[in-house]
Amino acid sequence: MALQAASVNYRISVGPDVGKKVFSLQTLPAKDLENYGQLAKIAGFSLHAGVFADTHQSDKLERLCRYIARPAVSEKRLSLTSTGNVRYELKTPYTDGTTHVFFSPTDFVGKLAALVPPPRLNLTRFYGVFASNANVRAQVTASQRGKNSPHLAEHLNDSNKPYHARSMSWAQRLKRVFNIDITQCEVCEKRNVKIIACITERAVIRKILTCLDKRNSSDASQDAPTPPLRASPNTDALSDFTIQRDFDFGA
Repeated sequence: MALQAASVNYRISVGPDVGKKVFSLQTLPAKDLENYGQLAKIAGFSLHAGVFADTHQSDKLERLCRYIARPAVSEKRLSLTSTGNVRYELKTPYTDGTTHVFFSPTDFVGKLAALVPPPRLNLTRFYGVFASNANVRAQVTASQRGKNSPHLAEHLNDSNKPYHARSMSWAQRLKRVFNIDITQCEVCEKRNVKIIACITERAVIRKILTCLDKRNSSDASQDAPTPPLRASPNTDALSDFTIQRDFDFGA
């Protein structure tokens, strides 16, 4: 909480200068808050209502969703100063004319740590008919979960036990988030793979992988002959490929 509070208030969170304002560079004149568009600031919260999309503007809605899902830090606007501090250039200047913010390396790590959400905290929250306690949520969602759910009515008719809505399994979440279906066979492309266990303990996983690696290496040494020595591959055939090692996650 201390890191998050310091990050929101633009204060230094760690080091000898804890509580002081971070160093910023103001290169533009300040703007009048009354003429700064549809922006409101009340009780420490800011609301920007200048961007909206109608129902038929699917391309504009897609851009808005991409903007919301963007990374918190753009590596393209991140650099180091000659003194070793971290300099971050703002994409849009603040109302007071601030265009750059400077952090010490330790304080910058603290700012990144403040972005890590605590466990079991929903970062995306819904209101209206999509709220968790809305009476019509089951009618407007594909899973039909929530109050007045048809699954709840079926359960109450067939059982005397209280109804508990089950969350998605890790395999279902893997398919929903990354589009990876582990229940589909890679050879026959049929959904005939059965999940028998979910192992999450690191020591058990390492033991199983070590055992499989030893078994595969022993089988390969007994069955497969030693491959003959051959010359190194021709590197000229791969000269037309370009390896990109730096990516702009803030694009």
